Amino acid sequence: MPTAILTGQPVPGSSIEGDLRSLGYDVRTAADPADAETLLAQVPGDQRVALVDARFVGHLHALRLGLTDPRFPLAAVPGAVTAQPAGRQALTRAVARETSAGGGTSVVVDSLADRVATALDGEGTDVHRPELGSLVAAVPADPQARNEARQAVASVDDEAIRLKSAVKARDGFFTTFCISPYSRYIARWCARRGLTPNQVTTASLITALIAAGCAATGTRVGFVAAGLLLIFSFVLDCTDGQLARYSLQYSTLGAWLDATFDRAKEYAYYAGLALGAARGGDDVWALALGAMILQTCRHVVDFSFNEANHDATANTSPTAALSDKLDSVGWTVWLRRMIVLPIGERWAMIAVLTAVTTPRITFYALLIGCAFAATYTTAGRVLRSLTRKARRTDRAAQALADLADSGERGLGFAAVLKKPARRLPGFAIPAVALLGGALVVAVSAATGPGTPWPPLAALVYAVTSGIAVARPLKGALDWLVPPVFRAAEYCTVLVLAAQADVKGALPAAFGLVAAVAYHHYDTVYRIRGGAGAPPAWLVRTIGGHEGRTLLVTLLAAVLTASQFTVALTALAVAVAVVVLVESIRFWVTAHKGGAPAVHDEGEPA
Repeated sequence: MPTAILTGQPVPGSSIEGDLRSLGYDVRTAADPADAETLLAQVPGDQRVALVDARFVGHLHALRLGLTDPRFPLAAVPGAVTAQPAGRQALTRAVARETSAGGGTSVVVDSLADRVATALDGEGTDVHRPELGSLVAAVPADPQARNEARQAVASVDDEAIRLKSAVKARDGFFTTFCISPYSRYIARWCARRGLTPNQVTTASLITALIAAGCAATGTRVGFVAAGLLLIFSFVLDCTDGQLARYSLQYSTLGAWLDATFDRAKEYAYYAGLALGAARGGDDVWALALGAMILQTCRHVVDFSFNEANHDATANTSPTAALSDKLDSVGWTVWLRRMIVLPIGERWAMIAVLTAVTTPRITFYALLIGCAFAATYTTAGRVLRSLTRKARRTDRAAQALADLADSGERGLGFAAVLKKPARRLPGFAIPAVALLGGALVVAVSAATGPGTPWPPLAALVYAVTSGIAVARPLKGALDWLVPPVFRAAEYCTVLVLAAQADVKGALPAAFGLVAAVAYHHYDTVYRIRGGAGAPPAWLVRTIGGHEGRTLLVTLLAAVLTASQFTVALTALAVAVAVVVLVESIRFWVTAHKGGAPAVHDEGEPA
């Protein structure tokens, strides 16, 4: 249980003790700074502790923001400072210095909490200070100031602000105007009944899986039910994040569940649509797999670009300046958010088309919309990268190397070809990766299974992949390397499965790409959480992108179509088991081990 230590002169009639207890704090009162230091030492080191001035006047939500957010080791608002176990030593040192400087006398004029927060800033310690906006948090120095502060508190509805702040500041048009106006109230309803964001996230996943099952029936009633359930699943998907922000329930595990379940829901729904179409005599598995590949590659473009520029200075390119200028014209902001087909618009389109058309039409619309969005966003990021002047950091280069997912063969070729690769011009790195990827996909499409050419092309692809990662990925366009690798591997599997032309080949390929894509998403979320890439043994075990591509082309060359289907299925199961077991083990262990709480606000796409 967290402990709050009240310091300073008590104020008759103050609600501060009750407010702190309502936030889950055990409240203790210090007679003077020396007593506060003694009480602080008595609080177990694995518990949160706060110093709060007894004269504090402000909104309860201001205290909540300052004293209960689990994401920050140290945080402060006027009149209060708090530390989690990770920031405990810094707080203890600051309190000791301030107590010594004050001579252990009663703090009447100034606030010990504010002095400690200032001391922490002075020594360069990072202290989070939440944006309070119109919320009040103050330590009045006299009765008149106290009355004015109380009047300010009474004039502002902190519950309305709390509800408003539960919604993401930057969201898509559909989410902002069609979901958030009421989903925030669902979030509050959940909070008041003790539900957690993870429980709501799980409910959203279950709802989406039921929607996929309805789509798999292949009936019009099933399609209508699937569309409605998909929208409801998205409402719950918005609610879980809003609940986390409303109640400040952030966690590493929750961020992972929220991010991975979004992908699982959407791709499971694609599979449900494909199964439903098959029941009606229409095989759209190639379209379903193509939609999953396109969407995954879009995400990898987002992830790679963001990681490449994670530590870069502000973008001063003409493209960025134009974007900033357009931001001042309100309607262009919403237009640009809609045309990238973010998750809200995308799921709404899928739901409506599922209910009123056919799976084939739904996938055609999805592919066209996502292709346009991918072209728009990628072109813009290429222009920004070419026109900005920024030096890539070692951290960014390592993140891109991790996202590349190179196996032993690619890294082996990289070691051998390191010297010639270093002599290549900067633009050559993504160009070499693109040429190698295009070669293996084109040869596989032109020659098909049962010939030795795709494996030979895959071997060349392994060489070009090695060249691409032979030197640190610090070039202006080197962030394109990971998405090129993803597109090459996934499209090769799609092409070879489609050419096998036997029942079950494309569903098996869908399963394999889904399992590998999960591994790639998991890599992203580990990097974002500051945990680094998955262990090297995992990448070696599942072969790396170039190893899996080579293996699939070899299987297609030496096996019959039926045997190839069985092999793809077995490979999909093997990869899924390995990556899921390791991923679940890692995230559960990180959560139990007290990893820093985070909350993934998600990508616009």
